[in-house]
Amino acid sequence: MAGLHSRRDTLSVGLGLGAALTLPQGLALARAPKATGQAPYYYRFPFGEAQVTVVSDGPLPLGDPGETFLGVSKEEIRGMLSRNFLDPASVTLEQNIPVVNFGDRLVLFDTGMGTSQAFGPTTGRLTKSLEEAGIRPADIDAICCSHAHIDHVGGIVGADGKPLFPNAEVWLAQSDFDFWTDEGKLGTPLKAFVEHARKNLLPVRDRIKFFRDQQEFLPGVQAIAAPGHTVGHTVFMIASGGKQFCFMGDLTHHQVLLLERPLMEFAYDSDPKQSAQTRVRLLTMLAEKQLPVMSYHFPWPGFGHVAKAGDGFRYFAEPMRMLG
Repeated sequence: MAGLHSRRDTLSVGLGLGAALTLPQGLALARAPKATGQAPYYYRFPFGEAQVTVVSDGPLPLGDPGETFLGVSKEEIRGMLSRNFLDPASVTLEQNIPVVNFGDRLVLFDTGMGTSQAFGPTTGRLTKSLEEAGIRPADIDAICCSHAHIDHVGGIVGADGKPLFPNAEVWLAQSDFDFWTDEGKLGTPLKAFVEHARKNLLPVRDRIKFFRDQQEFLPGVQAIAAPGHTVGHTVFMIASGGKQFCFMGDLTHHQVLLLERPLMEFAYDSDPKQSAQTRVRLLTMLAEKQLPVMSYHFPWPGFGHVAKAGDGFRYFAEPMRMLG
């Protein structure tokens, strides 16, 4: 009986091998074509009694980090990036825009680059990302701007100069509005930033409202002054159902460079030294209170925690929850 099984096994193997050898060559070498699409650019999660949908305005390439992150040698900057498995020669920032559904209102925080391609063609994606997320611009009730830089107010109006969010009021620090819409600065190196701010803010001037430091200007949204990056730069504490997180805007642009070395300066800061001191003060508070944070420019989707690490800080990304 054992011999019979052995002969059957041998016969089966032989038949299988023969069949494999007679398969058409094309079937043996078949390969699936490479896909060309990517996942939609939004991420949704519950927070307290609210729902947060993070949409992207697209990657923003900065190029050589040694040209924008200042006060530390270029060699040290490259070393910091390399040690964290990042490209030491070129930095690309994300543009993470949270849309918070509080149940009775829909609030958008910052609006991306809009029509400007000052940082290349990968930006200006906000409208498409909102569409992918099933969010209609007409349903946005309020836009909260952390500051009036080109990559934060650029998506308020379209190429035709008409508002993209027809029913939204716009909130901003008055000091930033006054500074970046000042016609007198059009003849200065700030010209491109001023032109872009004027293009996006002046058409909705009748809908712009100004918040004050520490003011809960919308239910569940508190403004906290964070000056330095711009004169009126603001972070927002967002609260719902007993939970709270901080939308940091541009408090820190990079998850390694400006956390490990928070006193490093950034080329686009209006007052780099004030910005660095503000960064240390607020990051210390957020770390001590263990509050969740969302950064506009951290790797997608930019939600996590910061913790003290020596003389600086470390960012811990929150795991993405893809089900339920």
